[in-house]
Amino acid sequence: MLVRQIAAAAGAAAGRIVLMPGVQQTPEHFVAAGFDAAVLHRGLPLDVFIAVPALASLTDRRWIDTLRHELIEPQRAAAPLLWLGGISLGAFMALRFAADHAALLDGLCLIAPYLGSRIVAAEVARNGIQAWRPSELPDADDEYRIWRYVRDLGPPPPRLFLGLSRADRFADTQRLLAQAVPASCRCEIEGPHEWPVWRELWDNFLERWARGDYAAA
Repeated sequence: MLVRQIAAAAGAAAGRIVLMPGVQQTPEHFVAAGFDAAVLHRGLPLDVFIAVPALASLTDRRWIDTLRHELIEPQRAAAPLLWLGGISLGAFMALRFAADHAALLDGLCLIAPYLGSRIVAAEVARNGIQAWRPSELPDADDEYRIWRYVRDLGPPPPRLFLGLSRADRFADTQRLLAQAVPASCRCEIEGPHEWPVWRELWDNFLERWARGDYAAA
């Protein structure tokens, strides 16, 4: 797993966030989009890491154990607050990790999430999230685990940020996810599935962090 720290607090960090990229994205894309500069400009006591799992580990879920042992558990021991998040497929992976290991995390930052098969999402929508129970659909275990996790969120409201854009190509499944997330945890803006939109959503997340919305209990 490739890990790169793109922002570091000047003093002791009050929190750390691990972000996972979407398809064919690298840490350099986050830097080019100004994700690091947005943190440093605000002077936030927040360390930001980009984690890129090896492609070969995605199909058999080895990335989950690798992420846990190589990054999440060490950072958990070092930080008062530890968040996991991502963009697009990276947000899917953050949800998938949380479905197994929510106790290791203090929050999730989900930006423009890809949510897997629209067949599974349609099944969830048809039944309603709270009433939905998984059917037997081949190769859908990851999606089922994610939607079960979403179904069982709160109360109390989770520490979660969901960033959406109205013209996103995954907007239909994202709106279904939004139904399970309190309005106070969501930010929806205009725009498609692209970096300038994701940077604006990241800015909104950081503003919430700066005003203390995610302070340690």
